[in-house]
Amino acid sequence: MTETLLVTGASRGIGASIVRKLAKSSPSIGCFVTIARRSSDYDSFIEEMRAQHPNKTFIPLYADVGDAEQLDAAMAELQNRNIHVDGVINNAGYTNPKSINEIVIDDFLYTLKTNLIAPFSIVQNLIKRGHPPSLVINIASTAGMNGRPGWLTYSASKAGLINMTDVMRQELKVYGTRVVCISPGRCATDLRKTLAPDEDPSTIMQPEDVADVIAILVSDAGRLIDSQNLVVRT
Repeated sequence: MTETLLVTGASRGIGASIVRKLAKSSPSIGCFVTIARRSSDYDSFIEEMRAQHPNKTFIPLYADVGDAEQLDAAMAELQNRNIHVDGVINNAGYTNPKSINEIVIDDFLYTLKTNLIAPFSIVQNLIKRGHPPSLVINIASTAGMNGRPGWLTYSASKAGLINMTDVMRQELKVYGTRVVCISPGRCATDLRKTLAPDEDPSTIMQPEDVADVIAILVSDAGRLIDSQNLVVRT
């Protein structure tokens, strides 16, 4: 049976690398549903995937997952098109590093909506539609394991995601859903550039490295990996 995988934040970085990797290496996944904000990068990426993998289906949805109305509209489109999602990779992330005295509450809330509430909303939506996914992978961060000065909002959101994943693992067993959390360390993404603008990206882990780990988790062998929070770093 051909499976459908939903990936958020898939226009570039880790999300795009995951889709590229799985489109090439996972014959069981025949349809990729991606969610990202409208951009030329996103459009070019979808064109690239369709050209390279004409035997697979790529369905781009457009939404800022930190905007509840936009995310609801994207999920409604899934339902209207009668698309059954077998697996979810919650990858989309946001940060705006500030000291505690500089943090604006609206930005803190947007960080939580993007990094924590959106993954919850997507999974809950699928369950309420009567189609619980067989696999959920939430991508957190090592920043959610240890607090770091200047990263308060990001660290708090990712800590919440790590703990939320553990609850999901327990509650979703009744549906036969496997729930996994991975926490990448330093990775050369645009988000990382925001957190560490002076860092040389060639000296740290690449998005493709994280995608390789995801490919293992999605495979049959991935069912043997049981961890509350799998750390991925060099």
